[in-house]
Amino acid sequence: MIPPLRSVAVTRYVTPLREGGSMPAIAEAEDGFLYVLKFRGAGQGPRALISELIGGEIARVLGLRIPELVFATLDEAFGRTEADEEIQDLLKFSVGLNLGLHYLSGSITFDPVVHKVDSLLASQIVWLDCLLTNMDRTCRNTNMLIWHKELWLIDHGASLYFHHSWQNWEEQAVKPFFLIKEHVLLSEASELEVVDADFSKLLSSEHIRSIVALIPDEWLNDENTFKTKQEYRDAYAVFLETRIANSKIFVNEAQNARKALI
Repeated sequence: MIPPLRSVAVTRYVTPLREGGSMPAIAEAEDGFLYVLKFRGAGQGPRALISELIGGEIARVLGLRIPELVFATLDEAFGRTEADEEIQDLLKFSVGLNLGLHYLSGSITFDPVVHKVDSLLASQIVWLDCLLTNMDRTCRNTNMLIWHKELWLIDHGASLYFHHSWQNWEEQAVKPFFLIKEHVLLSEASELEVVDADFSKLLSSEHIRSIVALIPDEWLNDENTFKTKQEYRDAYAVFLETRIANSKIFVNEAQNARKALI
């Protein structure tokens, strides 16, 4: 149901993007396009790439704009000429399969003071971030871009934070997302009930299962909570399916946070 991601080989490291702690970079691939490369060797490791993959493809299913995601392969010879030792280490630990987002050349960072978002789109994005438990869409760091006068979502690597420990993950699936009170679009999200009804139906179990099936085996190499890699994929799917089935919990929390805000 979800088409497979394209795979590209990285050919040139262009420049680091030092805004985030994970040190992504702009890189060129063999297809001639530029990508924002998320490295498996960065601080949060492959889990951040899994969050990026799942969050991005769920957003795409829901009709939100997100740059194309690709699997980006990094050769062991890549980066040997890099003078910066920190970047050289990052590249060395990222040999193999990484994740790239198509670079939106000419885009500008979303500014809530300058750019206005209608209530429906704001509600859709807030609902998505409640589902994903995405803590990183705040006024300090909106992780949204304006490109060709349209709003694009980027950077879901801080989502699904339960998987950094896997403790009580079933319980986490039905908990409210309290950090939604910091969301940059919360004040505009007045149509959460309408969005909840639509998105809960649209995001089927088949969609979820086909998205988590995209997670590469090698991104699960460091995991030891479950016996098999498929059990990990199943756990991600169950978490998301449970959260969608109980979406009223996080919608109510978002509505209460919005009332307190306005």
